[in-house]
Amino acid sequence: MRAEVLAARLAADRARVDACLEALFDARSVDTCSGDARTATAPRLDAAMHHGVLVGGKRLRPVLVYAAGRALGADDDSLDAPATALELIHAYSLVHDDLPAMDDDDLRRGQPTVHRAFDEATAVLAGDALQALAFEVLARAAPPRLPALMLTLAHAAGRDGMVAGQALDLAAVGGQPSVEALATMHAHKTGALIRAAVRLGGLIAVDDQDPRLAALDAYAQAIGLAFQIHDDVLDVTGDTATLGKLSGADAARHKPTYPSLLGLEGARVRASELVEEAIVALTPLGSAKDPLACLARYMIERDH
Repeated sequence: MRAEVLAARLAADRARVDACLEALFDARSVDTCSGDARTATAPRLDAAMHHGVLVGGKRLRPVLVYAAGRALGADDDSLDAPATALELIHAYSLVHDDLPAMDDDDLRRGQPTVHRAFDEATAVLAGDALQALAFEVLARAAPPRLPALMLTLAHAAGRDGMVAGQALDLAAVGGQPSVEALATMHAHKTGALIRAAVRLGGLIAVDDQDPRLAALDAYAQAIGLAFQIHDDVLDVTGDTATLGKLSGADAARHKPTYPSLLGLEGARVRASELVEEAIVALTPLGSAKDPLACLARYMIERDH
């Protein structure tokens, strides 16, 4: 896939999930029976949720839902609900990660973080509501294999997935863990939702006994870590305007990163190795693997 084709595909998928998210918030302002406008129960909460989700974002996780689903034969309409639900979970995690009790960030996606744009209590509630809304979106769509989809999303988001990773991240501040321990942390904090994105797309197309799901999972494990390593590199080499968040924040907080353990070049080499592993894992998909392979390379070529 040529670079311009990939760019067009990314733009189209981002626009698609953004439209789904906008429609979700628009629908909350209209009575579903009469069609009349209705007053939001908690307008400030709705505004904070909207800010946390729809003010920028790469949408890489929904893009992976679409790409994995298409690779196994799913149509875009059937992939909208899991793509939307996953982005809501990701957005909730960012709202909470940015809180003073966590990373205490002031900037996200080039805009004030939710607790800065509103207040800390509203940010906590907005994150809580976004998480619940994700499962509501998936349940309302009621796709085939809904229990498996719900289980995948819940497991990835919870105590054995993303939340565990955040706990490990907080515990590691100021320390010097091994490369293996750092990989374990990232496999949970970042990798869990990336693996879920790929599996959700796959489960829309096939049942959980299809052997191609194992190939997709191996791919997702590799790109999840490659993505995070490249994020660590960008924190060193990028600038705040391009990143949309404060550059150099990891070093300022004394967080262990791949560049701090392996050096910049060592981190880049490891990310490249993981991308090649991911592409090899896709072999059972035949030519259907090509868009996913291009996305794997994009993970370590992006500038933000």
